[in-house]
Order: sequence, then C-alpha cells, then structure tokens
Amino acid sequence: MSDSEFSDKKILQSWHSNAAPWIRAIDGATIASRKLVTDGAIVAAVLDHRPGSVLDVGCGEGWLARALAINGIEVLGIDAVPELLEAARRRAGPGESYRQLSYEALAAGELRQRFDLMVCNFSLIGDTSVARLVAAAPALLNPGGHLLVQTLHPLVACGDTEYRDGWRHGSWDGFSEDFRDPAPWYFRTLESWLALYRRIGLELVLVQEPLHPETGRPASLILSGRVSADNRV
Repeated sequence: MSDSEFSDKKILQSWHSNAAPWIRAIDGATIASRKLVTDGAIVAAVLDHRPGSVLDVGCGEGWLARALAINGIEVLGIDAVPELLEAARRRAGPGESYRQLSYEALAAGELRQRFDLMVCNFSLIGDTSVARLVAAAPALLNPGGHLLVQTLHPLVACGDTEYRDGWRHGSWDGFSEDFRDPAPWYFRTLESWLALYRRIGLELVLVQEPLHPETGRPASLILSGRVSADNRV
C-alpha cells in the first residue's frame, strides 16, 4: 500500500472530484441506508444531548446542520471542499454558519470557539488526520460537552477481510455513474475507536448500533464521549 494510493490527502482529492454528484445524491435521497436509518439516528442522538451549540465537522452540503438548526441549535459547519460549502451556504437558514477549514487546521487550533457538542457524521475516514482531530476535541468543547461520531459499523464494514486496522480501497458501488475516483478509507476496529476516546480522557456515555430494518444488521456505529471539567484544555 503506497502513500500515493492510501492517504488522507487522497480522500480529500476524491471529495473534490465528487462534490457535485454527492450533492445530487443527498438532494435526491438516493442512499437507502441514510433515508431508512442513519440520518434519523444521528439527529436523534444529537438532540438527546440537548446542546445549545454544535460544531458539525465535515458538514458537506449542510443537511445535518439544517436539521439541527430548525430545532433551535446554533450550528457551525466546517468542511474543506468549497463546492460543498457553497451549496450549504446557499440553503442556510437562521442559526447556521459555515467555514472552510481542513481537519489539520482544526486540530491545530485555528478555530477559537467552544461548543456544547461536536458531531462527525460519517466524516472520519482517514488515519492520522482523524486521530489528531479527535485529540483536539477537548479544546473545542465546553465542560460537559460531547464528541459524537457516527461511522460504519466495524463488524459489517470489515467484510471478508481481516478484522484489524488498516487502509481499504474505496468503492462507489450502488451510486450513480457520475461518481469516480473512490476515496480510500482507514478501517478501525471497535477496540480502536474506543481507544481514541480513552486516549484523550473522554467518558464514553453512548454506544448505539442502529439496525437496518430490511437486513437486521447494524447500519452504523454511534459513539458519544463527554468532556469533564478536569480534562478540558
């Protein structure tokens, strides 16, 4: 596995290439698992924490930020892809704002704000960039704030390959022919996801495995960790 083929940089390149078809896919609700399970699951998980302010990391075209803002939450969405942010800004309503910012810049402290909750909805698919971003969470959250992540369920996403951390080839199977250059992604076991939280002293308060109503298998994994006053940076 060469660095040129499997890297965080390659992921970003793929999203630049596929921003337009992604927006069309979201607008057309063509991703069945999102429509049936995962969109509602992440909105409910956020609302259960009753945050006043949310940082939506990897916000894309802004669907989640809009869903939260209509519930009276102040939301800042960040993304590194200009075309996705332009779509989000065109549709923004009260309570929503957006900023172009890379994960590296966020982890480096460029955002001088604190939030009640930081949500990453299927947006943590890299390696080192993800580890650094998660490590920066306490500095971005108010005491008692939460880091909430929805990701592919490791047991399901593993497929027939070995159940261990490592880069995997991406695929647009099930999507339209408009998609190209699929992004690689970094597979993490459940143990590895939990270790990311423990490493920065977050108290794990929520583990959910939303089930797909047709297959009966987990459609995703949702993790939430709470920042205490003791480990706030």
